[in-house]
Amino acid sequence: MSVAPRITQQDFYKIAPAARDALIALGKAVDASGLPKDLTELLKLRISQMNGCAFCLNMHLGIARKLGVPAAKLDLVAAWRDADIYSARERAALAWAEALTDFAHGAAMDGAYEALQQEFSQDEIAFLTAAIANINAWNRISVGLRFAPIIEA
Repeated sequence: MSVAPRITQQDFYKIAPAARDALIALGKAVDASGLPKDLTELLKLRISQMNGCAFCLNMHLGIARKLGVPAAKLDLVAAWRDADIYSARERAALAWAEALTDFAHGAAMDGAYEALQQEFSQDEIAFLTAAIANINAWNRISVGLRFAPIIEA
């Protein structure tokens, strides 16, 4: 299987600037909502793992590291259910992220939402849901077009 880009990230941005701008605007709305950036970055990492998006994993690992997210949380996010280092809020948000990313397990969605309501306000839930939808959209673009991770030397 080839890993060569079908369309590069730079070309996608030139071809579809309105789509890029809309996704960036959604991300800025989430950032402006007051949700902790370290939490939304953990969600982006877990969802990008689930979707197999190397481009987004690389980008959001870099952001999370710059934010000071503990290395153990970054290392264990794929197995967060088995690691006791995540807060109740993080666990609820991660469960919601997984439920919205993998619809094949739809029965888990009600339980995930109930847990989410215990930890977050309705406004926060709305923006968490928007954050999850946004990274899923970016993942599908990046994976579908095979955006190459940007590796800095």
